[in-house]
Amino acid sequence: MTSLQKENTDSFSFEKDLKGRFISDRKELEKVITDLKNSGRKIALTQGVWDLIHEGHAAYLETAKSFGDILVVGVDSDELTRSRKGPNRPIVPQEERTRMLSHLRHVDIVTLREANEDIGDLIRLVCPDVLVTSESTSDFTDSMKEEYEAYCREIVTLPPQATTSTSARIRNLTIEGAEKLAFEVKRITEEFIEKIKKGK
Repeated sequence: MTSLQKENTDSFSFEKDLKGRFISDRKELEKVITDLKNSGRKIALTQGVWDLIHEGHAAYLETAKSFGDILVVGVDSDELTRSRKGPNRPIVPQEERTRMLSHLRHVDIVTLREANEDIGDLIRLVCPDVLVTSESTSDFTDSMKEEYEAYCREIVTLPPQATTSTSARIRNLTIEGAEKLAFEVKRITEEFIEKIKKGK
C-alpha cells in the first residue's frame, strides 16, 4: 500500500509521503492508475532523463500537469540514459533524480524506465488521457507518434521551456573545466621551465 491509495472514494493523498510518489513496481503502478481513472481523474504522462534539473524542466512539468489532474513522470534509469546519451551521462544518478522530481509540486507519480524497456512500454501501461512530449526529444519520431496514438486520447508536443538545455549546460561546464585545466597546466609548465633555467 502507498500514500497514493484511496483515502475515500473521491480523494487520493500525494502530500503525506513524498516517497509514496515513487512507484517502481509496474503492477502496483497499473493498479494505482486504474483506481485514479475509476475515480474520474484525468491522467497526463511525460518521460525523460531529467538530468541537472533546471527552470526549463520545472516550467515543462507545470505545463504538462495543466493537461490532467494527475501527472505521471517516467525517469530514464542510469543504464538507459547511458545507452541513449553516452557513457558520461547522466550527471545526476537516478535515485537523486527521482527524489528531486518527487519534491516538485506539479509531479504526482514518479516511476523508473529501465534499459530493457522501450519508449512505449510506460505509455502502453498508463494509457494516458494526454501524452506530453518535447520538441527536443529526438527519439520520439512521427511514426512512433502514430503508433502511440492508439494508447492515448491526445498527444501534445511542447516547445523548449527555457533557453538553456541540460546538454548545453553540461557543454558549458565541460568547456569551463577544460579552460581551468589548461590554465593550470600552463602555469605549472611555466614554473617548471623557470626552475630549469635557474638550475634548480
